[in-house]
Order: sequence, then C-alpha cells, then structure tokens
Amino acid sequence: MPIAFISHADCLLHDVGYGHPERPARLSAIQDSVLSSAVGSVVEQHDAPMVERQHLERVHDPAHISRIIDMAPAEGVLHLDSDTAMMPKSLNAIMRSAGAVVYAVDLVMQTDTRTAFCSVRPPGHHAEHNRAMGFCYFNNIAVGAAHALEQHGLERVAIMDFDVHHGNGTEDIFLDEPRVFFGSSFQHPLYPGSGFDTVSPHIFNIPLAAGTSGVEFQQRVEERWLPALDQFRPQLIMISAGFDAHIEDNISHLELRETDYAWVTSKLKAIADKHAEGRIVSVLEGGYALSALGRSAVAHLEALIGN
Repeated sequence: MPIAFISHADCLLHDVGYGHPERPARLSAIQDSVLSSAVGSVVEQHDAPMVERQHLERVHDPAHISRIIDMAPAEGVLHLDSDTAMMPKSLNAIMRSAGAVVYAVDLVMQTDTRTAFCSVRPPGHHAEHNRAMGFCYFNNIAVGAAHALEQHGLERVAIMDFDVHHGNGTEDIFLDEPRVFFGSSFQHPLYPGSGFDTVSPHIFNIPLAAGTSGVEFQQRVEERWLPALDQFRPQLIMISAGFDAHIEDNISHLELRETDYAWVTSKLKAIADKHAEGRIVSVLEGGYALSALGRSAVAHLEALIGN
C-alpha cells in the first residue's frame, strides 16, 4: 500500500543563516534519497496545507500563537533565542509544517491510506504550550494528536519520539492528558535537560548515556516501551522521527544506525497493525548529518511499508 509523503516547497524557504544545523538541505537530502531508492516507487506526494488557528489553539496558548505570527519579520533575521530564529519566509514554513500533520491524520483516519510521513521543517517537538525553543515554534505532532482526539474522536493516541533530544514540548502539552501515551528516548544529559525524572502513568521516557549503542537502545525499547504500548492499545501511533542519534551526527554522542531506526519502526508498526488498523503518522524532527539523514529516512519508510 502506498505511503503518503507530505511536504511543501515553503518548508525549503525557512533559512536563518549559514551554519545553522536546521537548514533547508535537510529536506533535499531526504527527498533525493527517497526518490532514488526502491521506496520511491510507493510514495504518493502530497502538498502540506497551512494549519488553521483553531488547530493550534488545541495545544498552544493563544498569546503564544499570536506572538509567533505577529513577530514574523518583514526583513532580516529575528532571534527568539540563541537557537531559534525567524526570517521573512519562516512563517509559511511554520504554518505548513503543522498543517501537514493535521492533513496526515485526516488521511489515515478518512481514506485507505494507512501510513503518512511528514517531511517538513521547522521541527516541533521542543515547542511547549506557550514557548518556542530548540528550532521549534509550534508543536507539529502535538497539533496532529489533538486533532485526532478532538476531530476524529479517538480515545488513545501514542506519540513515540526517538529524536536524540527529549521531546519536552510534547511532554509539556500532554503531561495531564491520559489519552496520549508519550514515549521519548534521548541522550542524557543533553539539551534541553528534561525528561529524565518524569513520573507519570502515561509517559515512558528512556534517557540514554553518551555512547549508547544500537543494541542497548533496542534493549531499552523492548523493556520500557513495547509492553506498555501494547497494553495501552493505541488507536493511532504517531512518531516524532528524529534521526540525530545516528553515529554520524555530531550534534550528539549516541551510536544508532539506519538498522536501529528500521528496527524500532518495525516494532511500532507491528503494534499499529495489532491495535490501530495499521494507522501511523510519522513527522520529521531532527537529523543534521545529511547523508545519514537521507539513509535513515529511507530505512524508516521501508519499515513503515513493511519491507
């Protein structure tokens, strides 16, 4: 069955300057790798729409939404913090990145499409209820999950985050929402320094020490995530797909490879097939070593379609 590949040219136009790791070439690396691989023949390309404000307001403070929209500069670069900046074409990319996930949820809930990958930027999992940070402005995957709950009436949505950084924004938004199972694996200590001590019956974090290998990562996932996720019986699985824990990515010190991303994706797919009619929405987060990013995304997509 084809996989929906959702992106937009606007996401390539958000560019806050030379040397910033969250750069347009990330999407080009994924696109080129996918189209030159066998999986390229089974992806269906979709343009991401703009998100509607009502979708953002399900997870973000209205004042935060207005602040991001109103601060968008007409020229130059505006720094929200040392990592997070906006330029004139940033806002369209921000709005399409969140809109892509809402659209992806509608696809897997309302059509024969069962799997979607949102190849969008800027990422979102660090954006909290009322705060932009860590290259993130609105929390794309949280916007999509809230849409699944409120628009489609789901009672159990799982968000699984294997980015090398803790998904602090997603945790902040859903900390008191038991309808959302949240699992985040991440290097600790590392930015943003959160998640290692979270205690919650529906949040399952996996802090990993620098130097953690793929074998150790898989063991922790088997122990920490999979039994609890199976017991939760998600009606939809959403994936914050960050590929910056790859051994070639110098933003961190974990030692994952493409095979580890394929393995964890296949495990999540098995649970989606069992409980969620195979429905999975995956959303790009981090990943900054371009060759490793492209190869990892292909491995992820191959596992999503069952190859």
